[in-house]
Amino acid sequence: MSSVEALPLAQALIRCPSVTPADAGALGVLEAALNPLGFTCHRLKFSAPNTPDVENLYARLGSAAPNFCFAGHTDVVPVGDRNRWTVDPFGAEVIDGTLYGRGAADMKGAIAAFVAAAARFLARRGNKLNGSISLLITGDEEGPAINGTTRVLSWLKSRGEKLDACLVGEPTCPRHLGEVIKIGRRGSLSGRVTATGVQGHTAYPQNADNPLPRLVRMLDALARLTLDGGTPHFQPSNLQLTTVDVGNPATNVIPGRATAGFNIRYNDLHTSKTLEALIRRTLDSVGGQYELELMLTGESFLTAPGAFTELISGEVARVTNRKPDLNTLGGTSDARFIKDYCPVCEFGAVGETMHKTDERIALSDLVRLVDVYDAVLERYFPR
Repeated sequence: MSSVEALPLAQALIRCPSVTPADAGALGVLEAALNPLGFTCHRLKFSAPNTPDVENLYARLGSAAPNFCFAGHTDVVPVGDRNRWTVDPFGAEVIDGTLYGRGAADMKGAIAAFVAAAARFLARRGNKLNGSISLLITGDEEGPAINGTTRVLSWLKSRGEKLDACLVGEPTCPRHLGEVIKIGRRGSLSGRVTATGVQGHTAYPQNADNPLPRLVRMLDALARLTLDGGTPHFQPSNLQLTTVDVGNPATNVIPGRATAGFNIRYNDLHTSKTLEALIRRTLDSVGGQYELELMLTGESFLTAPGAFTELISGEVARVTNRKPDLNTLGGTSDARFIKDYCPVCEFGAVGETMHKTDERIALSDLVRLVDVYDAVLERYFPR
């Protein structure tokens, strides 16, 4: 398999309308490409209450350590208004040197590049490998992320399988391939605070307890928090108010409850536990009765710069002629689960069009992604 074959594989993947949680044949396409290379493929379907069943794929070539893993997802977000696309979102058309389609950048292009790079590397080495190459591919990254990567990792642990290093193919580059490698991610903690009172008539406020003024003071106190000033690898943590809900259509009724939502994106100076304590202290300082619900999407983490990050960074720079910035910007990814098992970095396509209409990847970038992933394997597995 050569680098040019990344294109037809990417097209075949894009033509599977695998909007979360549907697989739509995407993992079958991938399995059919990996089997002839000698990978042992495991199709893993996981379930959990109140969540959709999700199919995943773990494929491994070799049984010895070290085990280098490529990780990613074949599920995609909905296309939105099809009338705003200039092409069929699942047509995988190539126009003027660019591949269009939902998932082209996020991240079916990178997955195709994984396979093409592994194939080229194996052909060059005569299928002799001092270790193992694996792919961990989920269908649940864009969804609840409950029956996907985290369940596959638990399955691997139960089998005694170990990952020694992992490269996630998320689209990390803002405008040009080679600009950014993610070496960590901020944590994400969402909350809902409900101020409780006593419902009543607006003409008789003495017979009621209006929770709204108290909620407003609570929100003001939260919004005024300065969490930190940032760290060498992370931007300052921030808390953003996201919604206020009273559910009161009447103009002459004092509500009995008022709820607001917020989200905190935080660096490695905090944990969800320390932030919960801070939030409760802040709300307690206002006083009055309230209820607090918190939902953790993922803790912050950092893969400290060292041998692994230097390996990835060096090959990205060599192939793309750009020195990549090692940063932790952006939202969350499945790397937040993988970091508990092995060092993990993220490098992939230009993300300018991910989740947008006319999502796309330049064919030249697809070819260079193959070159980068192949070069990483060459460096990771010395002869």
